[in-house]
Amino acid sequence: MEDTRAALVGDPDADPEERPTLDVGADDDDPIERSRRKRRNRKVLIVALVLLLVPVLAVGGYLVWLNQIVSNNVKQEMLLPDTGPPVDANGQAVPQVTGSGTNYLIIGNDAGPDRQGARSDVMVLVHVPADHRDVTLIHFPRDLWVPIPGKGEAKLNASYAWGGAPLLVKTMQNMLGVKIDHVAMLGFEGFKNMTDAVGGVDVNVEEASTGDGKVFKEGIQHMDGETALVFVRQRYMLSQGDISRGQRQLAFVKALMLKTLSKDVLTNPIKLKDFMDAATSNLTVDQNLDVADMRAEAFAMRNLRGGDVRFITAPFSGFGTSKDGQSIDIVDKGRMADLGKAIREDALESYQ
Repeated sequence: MEDTRAALVGDPDADPEERPTLDVGADDDDPIERSRRKRRNRKVLIVALVLLLVPVLAVGGYLVWLNQIVSNNVKQEMLLPDTGPPVDANGQAVPQVTGSGTNYLIIGNDAGPDRQGARSDVMVLVHVPADHRDVTLIHFPRDLWVPIPGKGEAKLNASYAWGGAPLLVKTMQNMLGVKIDHVAMLGFEGFKNMTDAVGGVDVNVEEASTGDGKVFKEGIQHMDGETALVFVRQRYMLSQGDISRGQRQLAFVKALMLKTLSKDVLTNPIKLKDFMDAATSNLTVDQNLDVADMRAEAFAMRNLRGGDVRFITAPFSGFGTSKDGQSIDIVDKGRMADLGKAIREDALESYQ
């Protein structure tokens, strides 16, 4: 049988780059042969680069598209006060420690940010340490009886009704002696849509309850958006009212955060796109927080696990009644000062 390799080698019409060379008697020092090998290697390299660049360009295009969705959805408003640093009870500025992490205030309500006079139902301060090793979520009960700048003493959430996010931020900064760096406001409908976008979340139910056609039993329970919304809204049937509801809200936020940062979501382009769309379509952030900062912070927290997320309820010493007959939560001023110090010094792991 005729050797096809020899035929190709001897074929004057064959492309030199297509002709296989015979190993027997080949001269490695032949300049023509070296030139042929170089051309073949270049072709192989070009093909390899194309195969590598196609998925890279596809991912790049996806990220650009995702970034465009977020940029179009997120709204910016003047949510931070234009005043100076927090002040103590004597009106003196409280010195802040540089390089001590970032503080985000999350405000949630049913009414949405555009409704005048709305009171905030969720107030959670999120402290992210400088090394991003963990995250602490601090729930502030809405019935805490606190001094509100220019208004006197009232429930904490009244500050939002009277002066929007800037007055709430100023009130909390002075109460803690801590600068709040950023604010994010999200309506409860946004929480519902985010939950459905990631396929539901597994929430730890510490106190059983029923209502609105839902049954919550103690233990881990999988919840879709509608169920989660009922879960975080319930109040009167719980043992400690607003305090218990706040603990439920923290449990839900933790479950949603961990699900969002899981491989199941981060490596699923459809889920990630749906979540980002749901999370940002009803999101308003402060004037200093842009999409690039949000993306960088999320990337820095990509390795968080369940044990890295801690919950704290802002300290209170009990329940009481105000002079005008309102049911209130009484602030534990000593422990509140300790909490503020731990946040300022990026040492929340030492706060008990």
